[in-house]
Amino acid sequence: MARRAGNRSKKGANRRGRTKRTSERRPGRRVARFLVRAASILAVGMLALVALFSVVNPPITWTMVSEYRRLGTIERDWVPMERIAPVAARSVVAAEDANFCLHWGFDVAAIRKAIESGAVRGASSITQQTVKNVFLWQGRSWFRKALETLITPVVELFWTKRRILEVYLNVAEMGEGVFGIEAAARHHFGVGAAELTAPQAALIAAVLPDPKGRSPARPSAALNRRAAAIMDGAATIRVDGRAACFED
Repeated sequence: MARRAGNRSKKGANRRGRTKRTSERRPGRRVARFLVRAASILAVGMLALVALFSVVNPPITWTMVSEYRRLGTIERDWVPMERIAPVAARSVVAAEDANFCLHWGFDVAAIRKAIESGAVRGASSITQQTVKNVFLWQGRSWFRKALETLITPVVELFWTKRRILEVYLNVAEMGEGVFGIEAAARHHFGVGAAELTAPQAALIAAVLPDPKGRSPARPSAALNRRAAAIMDGAATIRVDGRAACFED
């Protein structure tokens, strides 16, 4: 009897020990399950937004909100691709991503070249910049870059190249607090996006890397040289077919 009682007490102690260890592990499991569910919800939500914005224009971006808070006002006016001068679209592509029609969201050759030269800018495609502007925020964090890398192929899958460029031309900052090609054309030159000439379009495209520090209406000698190179590039991609994916 004493031996059986001892066995029962030993089994009970083992059960209690296992229960205690299991209960100690449960909080970690609950946290892991919560994180997996949260990540799944975010992924589904982002997928829904990507699908929605393939046909609905994004109402606002984080950059616009940030600039509005800083400046007290911003300029923006959405226009469809049909109301943007073709030379303006070609100029922006020539300036920012000449191989836009040839890749699936990442210009591998440009990325490799930027890494080899140690450049901090110049490898992001128009699709990547559109993702950053529409879905994310400005800044150079690895976390933001990782999200951008994940979302970019999804946008390429759901959106046409023409839609990607249309959205980019309407959300990119093209002057301090000036967002989109229509607002930029009116702010800098007093015309609509449909009326932009090749030199004007090239000057607007030339300020994209630094819209707060450069002015198309008051270009420096360096900016004029950059605009001239963009004009040549825009003419080149028209002739060699690298504008075919976004032109009728």
